[in-house]
Amino acid sequence: MLRNFFLKALNKYASKWFVLGIDIILICFAFIIAYAIRFNISLDFDISSLKEQLPIVIIISLISFLLVGSYKGIIRHTGTKDVFNVFFGVTIFSVFIGTLVVLNQFLEIYKGFTIPKSIILIHYLVSVFLLIISRYIFKAFYEVISTELKTITNVLIYGAGDSGMITYGALNRERGNNYDILGFIDDDLNKINKKIDRIKIYNASKIDKEFIENHDIDEIIISIQKIKPNRLLEITDQLLILGVEVKIVPPLSQWIEGDLQANQIKQINIDDLLGRETISINNPIVKREVANKIVLVTGAAGSIGSEISRQLANYNLELLILVDQSESSLYDLQQELLQSGENNFKALVADVRDFKRMQEIFEKYQPQKVFHAAAYKHVPLMENSPYEAVRINVCGTKNIADLSLQYKVERFVMVSTDKAVNPTNVMGATKRLAEMYIGCLSNKKSDTKFTITRFGNVLGSNGSVIPLFKKQIENGGPLTVTHKEITRYFMTIPEACRLVLEAGTMGDGGEIYIFDMGKSVKIFDMAKRMISLSGLKYPEDIDIKIMGLRPGEKLYEELLANGENTIKTYHEKIMIAKSPDIHYSEIKKQIIELTEKNATFTNYMIVELIKEIVPEYISNNSVYEKLDVNG
Repeated sequence: MLRNFFLKALNKYASKWFVLGIDIILICFAFIIAYAIRFNISLDFDISSLKEQLPIVIIISLISFLLVGSYKGIIRHTGTKDVFNVFFGVTIFSVFIGTLVVLNQFLEIYKGFTIPKSIILIHYLVSVFLLIISRYIFKAFYEVISTELKTITNVLIYGAGDSGMITYGALNRERGNNYDILGFIDDDLNKINKKIDRIKIYNASKIDKEFIENHDIDEIIISIQKIKPNRLLEITDQLLILGVEVKIVPPLSQWIEGDLQANQIKQINIDDLLGRETISINNPIVKREVANKIVLVTGAAGSIGSEISRQLANYNLELLILVDQSESSLYDLQQELLQSGENNFKALVADVRDFKRMQEIFEKYQPQKVFHAAAYKHVPLMENSPYEAVRINVCGTKNIADLSLQYKVERFVMVSTDKAVNPTNVMGATKRLAEMYIGCLSNKKSDTKFTITRFGNVLGSNGSVIPLFKKQIENGGPLTVTHKEITRYFMTIPEACRLVLEAGTMGDGGEIYIFDMGKSVKIFDMAKRMISLSGLKYPEDIDIKIMGLRPGEKLYEELLANGENTIKTYHEKIMIAKSPDIHYSEIKKQIIELTEKNATFTNYMIVELIKEIVPEYISNNSVYEKLDVNG
């Protein structure tokens, strides 16, 4: 509070006229000191004469400084030019005074205005010293106030329970920053207006912009351990509109040896605001299933593939094989693993579309577990390139699945998407084809267990909406949203990959695993939250532009297709989608025909055949809609 008072006072009152007034006072003070020095550091001189001379000194100094403009410089940014202006201003003053004294001897312009020449010289030196040194003292004082004391952060703690008290203690122990806890906030009416360690508990409903401004609040820290996601979302939305930084205390499980440290309190981010419980999986079977095994990951350099690889690298594998066609991204992952101390892996640049190359890899390394994450996933791009979508998403999956059968891989796990459910675009339809082909292989007894994981959008993945919004915010906006009502299911990358690894241990093969993703999130609301989390305001600082649905895009995603229902597993958040029966032999034959003739077909021919195999594929906002009308 003290720091803020001084900074506001200095900024508000240190105007050029205030500086001019101080300079004139210092000139008068220097005049008195000059007399004292002249008379042997004493006041044994004619005081009445001094009083008569001071008004002239004031007038002449005012004229001198106005002519030079030495008072116009910003004192807290004093530099060489300001020093020269002071020197020049005092010089002009001394010349005026000296001239007036000389003229007064002959003309008696001002009776009694007789000043010894020694006093004029002494005054000149003292004035220059005082005016220059005063500026640097003021500058140094401002820097101390604005830097050394600037670490003081005014804080409110949301939650006056045990967690709030622990947070209070952690902030008080922090030496790196000076936290000033100005109050607690709570919803419990029984606690309102009471005090904890002389700090008042405020009613959450009374915290508004006026309160924040009056108390100069910098941060509000949410410190409630067992808070429901929807409630956290509600609280955060209320706080963000107040224009303060919102932070959150991590779960108890993340505290260092059970003790909360101030540096663990982090700024709340979009991951914390998914509006659902984080899926936690800690299954020792996963570790056991991959121990001493050779594991292959396709698409290993992608968002999902790289996280799967990181998590697998923590287990005691015999060998981890990383396959990706993206050389640069694979190199980055390779270096990351090497720097973290991992060396039990092979990074191979290869394309899942190249059956011969994939066969060489299977032959050489004989993998026992396969996690297939390689895929094209961008809806608008694949809508324009059905051939490429089929080549990667269908042919690539078929190659890896067929080789898994051929080389008796124990478990094949495919990463799918909720866009494969009742697809409205080429990307989703090709992923559904891949699911169906895996289903065909699973229908026959073999040494390989085939598993599919199906989930929604992943926060922070390549090409996802969150990195796009971040870039747009950095560039000053606007944020682009395709439709104001569009919604999506979201999960974090670690969650998605834990699910994939968990699925690699469950079931007898042929299952499609989905999980409870809670409520879908409105992208428009997410965009507004990201603007607020960046310390900006919508729409004053950054606007949101509605672009219209992209080709193949739909407003709402689904996790279950028509005719599907779910079967529970031992994990309450993970379910099995029970798909309706299909004619496996006929479907497999059609998919093989598509993969073999894909190169000779036009885009329309490819999409038409996909629609025959996937009857629920109905195009939306796409050039292929007429195929549905004609059908």
